[in-house]
Amino acid sequence: MWTALVTALLTVLGLASPAAHGRPAPDAAPAAEQVLTWTAGDDITRYTSAPATAVAGKATIVFENSEATGNTTAMPHTLTFDVSDPEYNTDVPLNILASPLDANGGRHTTEVTLTPGRYRYHCTIPGHGEMEGVLTVTDGGSGGDTTAPETSATVSGERNADGAYVGTATVTVTASDTGSGVERVEYALGDGAFQPYTGPVAVDRVGDHTVRHRATDRAGNVSQVKSVSFTVAAPPTDDTTAPETSATVSGERNADGAYVGTATVTVTASDTGSGVNTIEYALGDGAFQPYTGPVAVDRVGDHTVRHRATDRAGNVSQVKSVSFTVAAPPAEDTTPPEVLATVKGEKDTNGAYVGRAEVTVTATDDGSGVERVEYSLDGGPYLAYTGPVTVDRVGRHTVDYRATDRAGNTSAARQAAFTVVEGGGVPAPPCPEWDERPTVFVGTVDTGVPNRVTGNRCTINELIEDEKDWTSHALFRKHVAEVTDALLDEGVIDRREHRAVNRAARQSDIGKPGRNEGYRNLFNGTRTSFDRWQHVGGGAFTLGDDGTMTSSTTVPGMGMLWFPERRYEDFSLRLQFRDDAPGNGRANSGVFVRFPDVHGHPEESRPEWVAITYGHEVQILDRPDGDLYKTGSVYGFDRVGLGGAGVTGKGTWNEYEIRVVGQHYSVYRNGELINEFDNAAGQEFSPPREGDPGTDGRRYASGYIGLQTHGTTDVISFRNIRIKEL
Repeated sequence: MWTALVTALLTVLGLASPAAHGRPAPDAAPAAEQVLTWTAGDDITRYTSAPATAVAGKATIVFENSEATGNTTAMPHTLTFDVSDPEYNTDVPLNILASPLDANGGRHTTEVTLTPGRYRYHCTIPGHGEMEGVLTVTDGGSGGDTTAPETSATVSGERNADGAYVGTATVTVTASDTGSGVERVEYALGDGAFQPYTGPVAVDRVGDHTVRHRATDRAGNVSQVKSVSFTVAAPPTDDTTAPETSATVSGERNADGAYVGTATVTVTASDTGSGVNTIEYALGDGAFQPYTGPVAVDRVGDHTVRHRATDRAGNVSQVKSVSFTVAAPPAEDTTPPEVLATVKGEKDTNGAYVGRAEVTVTATDDGSGVERVEYSLDGGPYLAYTGPVTVDRVGRHTVDYRATDRAGNTSAARQAAFTVVEGGGVPAPPCPEWDERPTVFVGTVDTGVPNRVTGNRCTINELIEDEKDWTSHALFRKHVAEVTDALLDEGVIDRREHRAVNRAARQSDIGKPGRNEGYRNLFNGTRTSFDRWQHVGGGAFTLGDDGTMTSSTTVPGMGMLWFPERRYEDFSLRLQFRDDAPGNGRANSGVFVRFPDVHGHPEESRPEWVAITYGHEVQILDRPDGDLYKTGSVYGFDRVGLGGAGVTGKGTWNEYEIRVVGQHYSVYRNGELINEFDNAAGQEFSPPREGDPGTDGRRYASGYIGLQTHGTTDVISFRNIRIKEL
């Protein structure tokens, strides 16, 4: 079972072939002297081990994900170098998939050529997003660069007799590195924070100064901090006028004009002569201290802040002051807002909303007050609620809603659930196709991104249009990029989801020669397409609000829904099916192909048997007991057991592709080939049945398409049925 599950996962990821997408061949052997080894185990949040540094040049990459490295659950992982982020090196498109169950036992190697800089690596399997890191590559010798750069600084400018710089001192910092090269140079004024050095630094404040400096090379080595000290003197001037200062107080105020919790004092100074040199402030009767930015005062009570400034000629302004009161803030608000939603609209007799539903959300808060209200439609990201939300897409919907107050308390999310049905004059959404699978698929790749309803009432899957006849792979990828860019701007998806969908588009073969050309819808979820089919025999199929046709739980008997508009010879038939049998049961159904017109046939009194006797049925059945023909079997002729193809997931959508060319039948489930059958003359139905014609001329080379219903407990659903003639 594990082998089948892993194989299915690899197929979904588009990584099943170890030699695909530039991955190393299984028998690749180390050849370069530099060997870099990554290992993985059961953990999906980090690699078990990974190198941090390497040297530029040829290297052998080893990626092992095996029992020996701690993998006890057969969990696959990838080692992928990101080539999409310009912040990192993009010249090594490495993508290795390893599993303890693969042909190499989970150990793979490949040769690459690394260049100086940084490579970002990560695991691309959905849910493993935290497995990532950075490999730093230096340009040193075989031992790597471990020597830090050297820095020096010079001070220039006009000097007086005491050696002080008159008016301005200019500091120039230089750095050199004989190894990997200088990456960046930084400087700091006095005890201030380091900042990037981009050119000579001019210091014009009168007084004593120290400039510290350091450098970092490309290997990450940081030099020792050095410093240079000097004095700046005021230039000769006849300036005898002191600066002017002013102060403002800001903050939230109560009804008495007091500042609630905190008052912020901002001091400014100006001088029309030699220029402002320093600003100082003092709290109450305290000592003056340097003013470097707004001063926050949060002690409750009355306060006075004095301020003054000195210009470069040494003139000191008169001391001014500003007075204010700080009041205690109200008691801490720890109670979230109350929030509720109402749904309005015209209802039918079943309680469903006809055409549209309007959701109104209200919130109240007796403490700090409501800051914002948010809602999420059908599991999408939370968006700002600015007014009633209209939902007019047919189907079942949920609206989650919450509110946050000014104290930061957020209410628990609540949910309104309802159904919208056709009517009320609301036209169907202009969606290119119908696709309500729970997650976004691109071809056969499940991105894991929720398939949300977008602003134009279409789901993300429907906007992707992966069933369209694209003329080139590049054109399809450009289309996906445009769609996801717009959805990102609208807040429907986030950046991680944006990357996941575009990565799946790159991995897909959509638009490549021979893929998906000429498919036509036989059933796309609409009433019009459903009405093109006819039912014969017992049982029945009904059309659901979500665009799904489901076999009846109340109409007994075995029967068939068939498409009578035309016969098909060689074709590729694609459809999605879901086993909806109640409880622990499993549905019994099938897809009929190449059977004759059931009307006017010798067995018209039992029309459902015309397809069984004179066509072929591709079975859908995963019950472990009973009939030996399981999912993928050509019923009566080519048997597939559960052990061969694996058990189909129940309650989840699965995709069939039935490809018939001449008398060769190929059956794919979720992109994996699970059966091939050659319809040779003379074969007999097994077990033998009286009157069955076997595979003589009465099993036609062309015919109709049909879907089987087996009984009220064998509940089966179908959707997205399309066919391409070959």
